Amino acid sequence: MTEDHLIDIENMYMYFPVTSGIFQKKTTGVRAVDGVTFHIERGETLGLVGESGCGKSTTGRCILRLYPGIKGKVSFEGVDLATLSRDKMRRARRDMQIIFQDPIASLDPRMTVGEIIGEPLRAHRAAFGSEYADQIAELLSMVELEPSMADRYPHEFSGGQRQRVGIARALALRPKFIVCDEPVSALDVSIQAQIVDMFEKLREELGLTYLFIAHDLSVVRNISDRVAVMYLGKIVEITKSDELYINPLHPYTEALLSAVPIPDPKIDRKRQRILLQGDVPSPINPPRGCRFNPRCQRSAAVCREVEPELRQTSRDSGHWVACHDA
Repeated sequence: MTEDHLIDIENMYMYFPVTSGIFQKKTTGVRAVDGVTFHIERGETLGLVGESGCGKSTTGRCILRLYPGIKGKVSFEGVDLATLSRDKMRRARRDMQIIFQDPIASLDPRMTVGEIIGEPLRAHRAAFGSEYADQIAELLSMVELEPSMADRYPHEFSGGQRQRVGIARALALRPKFIVCDEPVSALDVSIQAQIVDMFEKLREELGLTYLFIAHDLSVVRNISDRVAVMYLGKIVEITKSDELYINPLHPYTEALLSAVPIPDPKIDRKRQRILLQGDVPSPINPPRGCRFNPRCQRSAAVCREVEPELRQTSRDSGHWVACHDA
């Protein structure tokens, strides 16, 4: 842990139990997050990318200690969150918030927008009376909505406006760190750009730190300082954003980048696309050795026997990769 690190994750595991029988006896576990280690620096945006089901969202929620049974060390400002009592963890959550993917499902349709945004203020007793109303108005303005909209209900808003409400709710307690769980994937492309611009503006104005989870690498490139690539519960590559797009080292990263559309049709026609064979293996029973080896074109005997460690490359001290061939 250094002073520049806001979040430090060391060997984090999250297995969801699989039960069977009348008595629901545990038979095995889904290895959603399987030994993840990384850090997030103060004021930066770390992008976390990968296919659906690879453990991205679970990783974000594990950092916030939203699941029981998390193993490993999760430090926030040098404090291991697992050591905190229930009351201290509640107070710590004022500094850590989350923005969900689906703004329809994450907003209570029976509450007005003002009540939704003000719920964290009420729960933590952070504002009362006229100050409470003033803060709601200020939060609506911060996400470029009119304060007069506070009395409306979520169904009266568009998808982009509903997501802005979710962002305002996350900002209510003035957190230091926000998990953005695919916050633009359910929105139109034109709206996505507006929301991403807002995230960058808020980060500069409020000194925020983000974990930005997404499966769209073009979105992640525009907002992230560094990018971590996740596959089947493991981080397989992590480096600076520009470095990842210019010099990907893991074959899975190469395959993901080959699927990103390029605006210039001449360049797009010339580049080689990498088509992955088969489906993502089951996280209940992952492959032996490297988890990507059944779908990898560069797979060798060692890949099927020995799991590669996430290691720094000799060419760039900030570039980490888990591949025998990199």
